[in-house]
Amino acid sequence: MFARIAGRYDVANRLLSGGIDLWWRRRLIRSVAAESPRDVLDLATGSGDVAFALAKGLPEGTPITGMDFCRPMLDEAEKKQPDMPRSSHITFREGDGLNLPCGDASFDAATISFGLRNMADRHRCLTELHRVLRPGGSVWVLEFSQPRQWLRPFYYFYLRHILPLVAAVVTGDKSAYDYLCGSIEEFPTHNGIAEEMKTAGFASVSVQRLTGGIVALHGGHKAN
Repeated sequence: MFARIAGRYDVANRLLSGGIDLWWRRRLIRSVAAESPRDVLDLATGSGDVAFALAKGLPEGTPITGMDFCRPMLDEAEKKQPDMPRSSHITFREGDGLNLPCGDASFDAATISFGLRNMADRHRCLTELHRVLRPGGSVWVLEFSQPRQWLRPFYYFYLRHILPLVAAVVTGDKSAYDYLCGSIEEFPTHNGIAEEMKTAGFASVSVQRLTGGIVALHGGHKAN
């Protein structure tokens, strides 16, 4: 499915979010930068937008690994890379989020943006992220969530009736965005994901609810 929409993925994201995804990403980068990591894994990197934002928001030369299981998405990221500032220290790699091709304690920080929802086994993905972090390292999960009660009728109307139609025009693949809508509606609340992170071994788990709770930014640390 992601291979089918890779070529129009960036345009669709910007249009369907009304550009708010840029602000969500800035909040993520600010949180990662506050930890001063020596290197970062961006899992489910897709077309590389978070990896490129990390390169701009972290000290120049910070090694960043953008990893995804979908080769066409990585192809899109690599096409964009020559035109992106400070991106020479980004390496894009194929990798399965349920079986990361990385050694234990390989990174100071890890991010996953709008990718945890698509994992066949969230617990296994979170435990893999915990495994590849060094002691004291941080993980940041930016993901759709359940909005505040007053917003839900409007939000779900948009998800069910407007977003798939617009996406069909932009990408030519309505079924992919029907899946997207369903996966968002079925996803746990921000508190539910926080508990899943704790179960996977993360400590000091925090949650920032953004845009009326449509999105949540979760942070956690691996104990020293």
